[in-house]
Amino acid sequence: MSTVLTELSPLPRRENRAWKKLRANPAALVGFVLVAFFILIAIAAPILPIDSPIATSWTEVRKPPSALHWFGTDDIGRDILSRMIWGARASLLAGVISVAIAVALGVPLGVAAGYLRGWTDAAISRMTEALLAAPFLILAIALAAFLGPSLTNAMIAIGLSAMPVFIRLSRAQTMDVLTEDYVESAHAIGIGHVALVWRYILPNIFPPILVQATLSIANAIIAEASLSFLGLGQQPPAPSWGSMLNVAKNFLDQSPWMALWPGIAIFLVVLGFNLVGDGLRDALDPRDT
Repeated sequence: MSTVLTELSPLPRRENRAWKKLRANPAALVGFVLVAFFILIAIAAPILPIDSPIATSWTEVRKPPSALHWFGTDDIGRDILSRMIWGARASLLAGVISVAIAVALGVPLGVAAGYLRGWTDAAISRMTEALLAAPFLILAIALAAFLGPSLTNAMIAIGLSAMPVFIRLSRAQTMDVLTEDYVESAHAIGIGHVALVWRYILPNIFPPILVQATLSIANAIIAEASLSFLGLGQQPPAPSWGSMLNVAKNFLDQSPWMALWPGIAIFLVVLGFNLVGDGLRDALDPRDT
């Protein structure tokens, strides 16, 4: 009977169809290339033949792009290309870990609310609505200011701020899956609650959560850049795209390249994650056959 129930679940067939649709989506492929590019340079930063991101040179202050410094230098003579590459590590790490925190906290709460209902659902839903009453970025700034300025605290603040979205999504998806025939069949043969959630609910709510997580990484990267811009994220002299923009705002007239490169990087990586998220949403949409 367990084999029959597994076969009744639409997940394996949906995965095959989704992969074909994803490969046929040019925009999603462009997004994957952009995301892969930034991930690769972030991983390879320690072995690339570049200058130290914190090394200063008072004879190279605010130099324009040249053969020696491809992206130019900043206000204290640091190589901007090197800081861009190392800053990618902070931005991507903040995006991924923040969303991982949101998923790890939000999905169990949402599943519990949708599965148990009653007072559990009421309590979790009221807490979620209270968190959603504050705009995402405002809540992240407030939490980061309360926790203290650091990249770790910024990731925690962003993760907690993004958590309500995953609570609501997983709750709604759980309630939807509970009406499926294969779940009712599992109930009928006496499968326990934990096994039912683990084997039948979680695998079938995973696709929409994956899509939301991909889109949320883009928002988390923007939030990290905003917090670093305000001095609540990555702390100097460690590089971060947001902190680079914070310094560059004072020299826009004399040295516009200081703001140009981190701005382009944030735009491209956020665009990449959004294209990937949109592609996954289209590929995993069960209504599109």
